[in-house]
Amino acid sequence: MKQLSKVISAALAGLEALPVEVEVDIGAGLPALTVVGLPDKAVEEAKERVRSAVRNSGAIIPNRRITINLAPADIKKEGPSYDLPMAIGILAADGQVPGGFFDGMLLIGELALDGIVRPVSGVLSIALATRRWPEVKAIMVPSGNAGEAALVRGVPIYAVKDLREVIRAARGEISIKPLEHRVPDAEAMQNADFDFAEVKDQANAKRALEIAAAGHHNVLMSGPPGSGKTMLARALSGILPPLSLEEMLEVTQLYSVTGALRGGKLIHHRPFRSPHHTTSSVALVGGGTVPKPGEISLAHKGVLFLDEFPEYPRSVLEALRQPLEDRVVTVSRAQGSVTFPADFVLVASQNPCPCGYLGDPVKNCICSPYQVQKYQKRVSGPLLDRIDLHVEVPRIKYDKMVGDDDKLESSETVRRRVAAARARQAERLGAARTSSQMTNAEIKKYCAVDSAGDQLLRRAVDTLNLSGRGYTRVLKLARTIADLSASDRVTTDHLAEALQYRTQSNKENG
Repeated sequence: MKQLSKVISAALAGLEALPVEVEVDIGAGLPALTVVGLPDKAVEEAKERVRSAVRNSGAIIPNRRITINLAPADIKKEGPSYDLPMAIGILAADGQVPGGFFDGMLLIGELALDGIVRPVSGVLSIALATRRWPEVKAIMVPSGNAGEAALVRGVPIYAVKDLREVIRAARGEISIKPLEHRVPDAEAMQNADFDFAEVKDQANAKRALEIAAAGHHNVLMSGPPGSGKTMLARALSGILPPLSLEEMLEVTQLYSVTGALRGGKLIHHRPFRSPHHTTSSVALVGGGTVPKPGEISLAHKGVLFLDEFPEYPRSVLEALRQPLEDRVVTVSRAQGSVTFPADFVLVASQNPCPCGYLGDPVKNCICSPYQVQKYQKRVSGPLLDRIDLHVEVPRIKYDKMVGDDDKLESSETVRRRVAAARARQAERLGAARTSSQMTNAEIKKYCAVDSAGDQLLRRAVDTLNLSGRGYTRVLKLARTIADLSASDRVTTDHLAEALQYRTQSNKENG
């Protein structure tokens, strides 16, 4: 009787999947089931799940000493996805199923006590990675993960409902057909909570958000309570261009790793994340004992909305500085480091003072100058310097509040202009790149200004005390504004509009 078996599985390290060999040895000694290979608590507890699942599926756990090794032993194994390969490894080693059936097949899945195979996290990452592993010829996944697994082309994928089905298939009693590759719809669905036409007035803020969407720039809106800041932020995702298929897979992969993918379906829409201001830095940027993506990664290719911006702990806000520049976040731990993508549009909103009515023409502010200054200094200058558009959102007047909605532009109309501007940027810079991502060499090449523009910039640098970063961001912003007007050159008008969005930044830092 065969006493040793090997089954292929996988471990997750951030977004990357690594091959894991589940080795099962059945030897002499007192009956015991031992798991080694740096397992976490969930893997340790798999012993009891596997015992019950095997017994309730009509098979037998050998009454001998069973040792399961998860190799390589220097990689942390976490989660319940090793249940299925452990169970199959035991049955194959005991000769209850032919081990040859599982040669070259990667298995993942959590087992319920009755043998049902439950869905697990990270299946899309694993399926994508196996295309680079020559030893993997097929994948067996839980039926609950069939939707996301079917998105991957190039390797046969089998979806199973329970352990009994796997056992019968291995014995040749039934046949399991591989999943058909599912091609997602080419047209992405927009899931914005609000249409631009529903937002009353606020033409200046709408223009700023259009520029932000066209060039992937960050925005800070300041205004009294009820002026429409949150509604504007929620409408932004509706004017962003549809996700490409590659971007859909990137976003879906992130949600799959965190276990937040519902129904295993491909995510078609731009993410919109709005964490509460009590969110910790780990929850925002990612981390944990076993690093997981945070809110900024879940907002990848979408919008991260931080309402009540100054109310966030300073340490949390400062953690945003590096991801805003690099569009990735690296989480380092003693056992290694992982990198998550974080390419999002930041939209922040704040009140001008603690009571919210500083400068309001209707309601008087009750805050002291010290309170106002202390409130506005909660957000550091270096972080504000990384936000390209600073826009005031004033109180809406009654006439505008009850005005005719038919005269307001819809999100679809604005989205067409944004898509046209991004197409010009892609032609100039390459696919999936925007003005905000230009290098210094590209800024020099594509943002050249005439003598009048040079004089304007010279005065602005002195007046607004622009840093080197602020100067280049003004040029990038002007380039986006030029693209929205279908202009090949950056003119003085484009520079002037870009600079007006830095004037508010100068007030906040002052």
